[in-house]
Amino acid sequence: MASKRKILFIHQNFPGQFLHVATELVRLGHEVVALGINGRALPGVRYLRYAVVAPSRLSEVLAVRDFETKIVRGEACAKVMEQLKGNGFTPDVVVAHPSWGESLFCKDVWPGARFIMFAEFFYSAQGSDFNFDPEFSSDSLDARARLRLKNSVHLLSLQAADAIYTPTQWQQSQLPAEYRHKTQVIFDGIDTGVVVPNAGAALVLKRDNLRLTAKDEVITFVNRNLEPYRGFHVFMRSLPEILRQRPRAHCLIVGRDSVSYGAAPKSGGNWRDVLMAEVGTRLPMDRVHFLGGLPYQDYLRVIQVSSCHVYLTYPFVLSWSCLEAMSAGRVVVASRTGPVQEVVSDGDNGVLFDFFDQEALTRRVVHVLANPLAHQAMGNRARASVVEKYDLKTRCLPQLLQLLTA
Repeated sequence: MASKRKILFIHQNFPGQFLHVATELVRLGHEVVALGINGRALPGVRYLRYAVVAPSRLSEVLAVRDFETKIVRGEACAKVMEQLKGNGFTPDVVVAHPSWGESLFCKDVWPGARFIMFAEFFYSAQGSDFNFDPEFSSDSLDARARLRLKNSVHLLSLQAADAIYTPTQWQQSQLPAEYRHKTQVIFDGIDTGVVVPNAGAALVLKRDNLRLTAKDEVITFVNRNLEPYRGFHVFMRSLPEILRQRPRAHCLIVGRDSVSYGAAPKSGGNWRDVLMAEVGTRLPMDRVHFLGGLPYQDYLRVIQVSSCHVYLTYPFVLSWSCLEAMSAGRVVVASRTGPVQEVVSDGDNGVLFDFFDQEALTRRVVHVLANPLAHQAMGNRARASVVEKYDLKTRCLPQLLQLLTA
């Protein structure tokens, strides 16, 4: 390990993707400071919040307002960086998630610090999430222009960065070609020592007077928020037929009713209400359980009792839940979209289907549920692939520590 360093993390919701690496850097004796707005402190990390004051008057040019908001955040964060500098703190390394504008002026405050950018997503009008779903497409010159402008802070950070890292090869492929040479692919990491198969796992749903175990027939679906970006509409439209064909199956749906990435329904309300209005009368609600957001240990039990975990996403950022379900040895039925295809090999460590093919989703889930013993080896291979390529302690964390302390 290199000599002790001073490392600054910037993330509006710290720790975010930096939880494990910040914790390990503290354990190794490095001085770790973090800046954020809505985040939380970690043991051993000096955490400073900065306040953003919205401008009293927004630009008359609508397309500029998003960038304007990010400049305001960047300026607010820079003021706190200046205070740190005035108090004698000069980081050796600054690690930042740039999407909200916080890291815009890092190099202006500390030009000598090594700036490492976490590149989560670069927007594109082709081959990505934009207009992927025809049901919610909004293709127009204005929409494309806004999308191009959303990359403004990313381009400034890419240019300023001394090094870049991104979780998957697919996410790297979305970056402009001229910046890929200084980009490493390092996934956030799955703690495969915690996320393990558990044949004795049990989940008690007191509200429904129900106890489910790994021996029961359980379908699971997990999102941070239930929305089309993660295929909630496709899943819900397939669910009535799945449950009709599998009369003993229960479905556990984890996720809140807000929006993480896409838009709220034009009709108002939330996507759960919209989809329940569409298919709810065809669902046996004594076997469909909306669990909302869960503490991690409860979520883990949901995954561990799963007989079939369904995961869908637009061509976008890969969810941790997909790999955690695999790490728990579950059979994952997932959409054939990037970067899912990077981690799931159809027929080997999981099952793939075309995102919009609801009938294919139904067939594959029913087949998995009807043949549990035949798919047990697939679940074992799923876990083995995560341990080999995405394990936190043996692969991802060492790679990231090397990048940050080299």
